[in-house]
Amino acid sequence: MKKNVLDLFCGSGGLSFGFEMSKYNVVFGIDNTIDALKTFEYNHKNAKTLCADLSTINPIDIEKNHLKNTPIDVIVGGPPCQGFSISGKRDINDPRNKLYQNFVDFVEYFKPKAFVMENVPNLVSMNNGLIKDEIISNFSDLGYKVSYKILTASDYNVPQNRKRVFFIGLLDNKEFEFPKAITEDDQVTSFDAISDLPEYGLEDGSEYSMEIRSDYQQLMRSNSKAIYNHQITNHTEATKNTIALVPDGGNYKSLPKELQETRKVNIAWTRLNSKKPSFTIDTGHRHHFHYKYNRVPTVREAARIQSFPDDFIFSGSKTAQEKQVGNAVPPLLSFAIAEQLLKFMDD
Repeated sequence: MKKNVLDLFCGSGGLSFGFEMSKYNVVFGIDNTIDALKTFEYNHKNAKTLCADLSTINPIDIEKNHLKNTPIDVIVGGPPCQGFSISGKRDINDPRNKLYQNFVDFVEYFKPKAFVMENVPNLVSMNNGLIKDEIISNFSDLGYKVSYKILTASDYNVPQNRKRVFFIGLLDNKEFEFPKAITEDDQVTSFDAISDLPEYGLEDGSEYSMEIRSDYQQLMRSNSKAIYNHQITNHTEATKNTIALVPDGGNYKSLPKELQETRKVNIAWTRLNSKKPSFTIDTGHRHHFHYKYNRVPTVREAARIQSFPDDFIFSGSKTAQEKQVGNAVPPLLSFAIAEQLLKFMDD
């Protein structure tokens, strides 16, 4: 029998989708963003959703009004990480740093066999590790043996060097062992990920016009007969001319001096490297560009880099879709964790 999963702060559902790719049944997702929930609902056919602020709802009410005594075997989620992120102010008193407590409250009430909580790597070292220690202490007090580790997505078949910390807890004094990484030679490159997607934009539902060029593309297209979310951004001629000066894998340092400071961020004018996994896909800041084409990646290309298969379709405006993709846990990374977790839960 498949194990039931409750996804908190679910967003579009990258974390739980990885579990669904394994032997789990995602039954419920909670988030406060309507566009993301629409995406979640479309791609998690058996799950119900609730649009709500988790700090204002009670797990008792969730069980009574939505789950109807459905047993919960695993709780997964990624509490909003703005308070922890190195791109933010890193204020330990930021109220968003306490949203993980809501996650703890749900684990305390449902007492699942396991939980998986994801966040930004900086959380581990922030304030000399006090937040990390508090998280471990809270779950340990509930009877969970907690393991944590910073994982790099490209070590788990994702074409992206995205780092995230995972806290995983098990009951009965079982200690989770994280899955082994693949070798560097086996990592998926940006070319492997998106070289079969055209330079021009497509209407949703368009047929594939290019041949499969990698095993990864075969995997991404395996359950899909059409392309969605592949609309391009129309840049100005000046922007396209500047992008054209940057080589595959290059950045602002490749530009003439007078153009290097046209964008006042060190990630500006950065191209993907076709021979390596991508850098971390963001939520649509538009400083990163295709390794070949003179434009930012489309939502579908970004989704490929995040390891969302082509039949995972994003809802909302293009800006909303970009945020959903950028905020997500890569499904193939989640899948590796889910598969490993089964070994401990089946015992």
